[in-house]
Amino acid sequence: MRLVVLGSGTSFGVPVLGCDCAVCRSDDPRDRRTRVAALVESADGRRLLIDTPPEVRLQLLRAGVGSVDAVLYTHDHADHVHGIDDLRAMTGRGQTLPVYGSADTLARLAARFPYIFDRAVRPPPGTSKPELVPRVLEPLRDESIAGFSVVPLPVPHGDVEVLGYRVGAVGYVTDAKLVPAECLTRLRGVRVLVLNALFERPHPTHLSIPEAIAVARTVGAERTILTHLTHRQTHALLAARLPVGVEPAYDGLEVVF
Repeated sequence: MRLVVLGSGTSFGVPVLGCDCAVCRSDDPRDRRTRVAALVESADGRRLLIDTPPEVRLQLLRAGVGSVDAVLYTHDHADHVHGIDDLRAMTGRGQTLPVYGSADTLARLAARFPYIFDRAVRPPPGTSKPELVPRVLEPLRDESIAGFSVVPLPVPHGDVEVLGYRVGAVGYVTDAKLVPAECLTRLRGVRVLVLNALFERPHPTHLSIPEAIAVARTVGAERTILTHLTHRQTHALLAARLPVGVEPAYDGLEVVF
């Protein structure tokens, strides 16, 4: 199995527009963070894409990925979905792509992108649109998606509920303020855990770095990777002070196991 961290930054991305801080001026490529997304790939080439941020086309090109078998959506915030139109390149001519998420997330996507999800809307001759098939996931109900064992994990993100995912031996939880006990139970036994971590201080809608470390210790994965990182931390300085088994993500990070 291969896990690729396609994007590791917050909704602003890094560098942040108009910012002249040391991280935004850094020449370390690991400090250039596009919006969060990930790819899970099986040994026989099946692929799940998690979220479609604005840079998803560039992220997939960098990873050498030209197609996926399904898309898992965590939630409908702009930094997680606004690259959805780039799925056009993977559909058409009778080929569709299933996209999974909570009922609320899929309803919001349909309202925001009616040209995609309204089956009555057809593109003009000679043009195309993403041919997507929405499929609702029930929280904590095991699913088989493109041959992967997937468990949707409901976690709070301010006043909305986000889905994290367990995909086989990989746990992926982003934009969580906390990880409820039942989700922690379902995450135990993963080999790799990807977890959002925003600031040193508490935040109303995201785990802080200390809170994420506490979750990592509870889950006990061999390797925990912190994502959704801001321009408050360089990769090198954050990596140097994290405990053993916990590390910062960077765009393009690959884990093969």
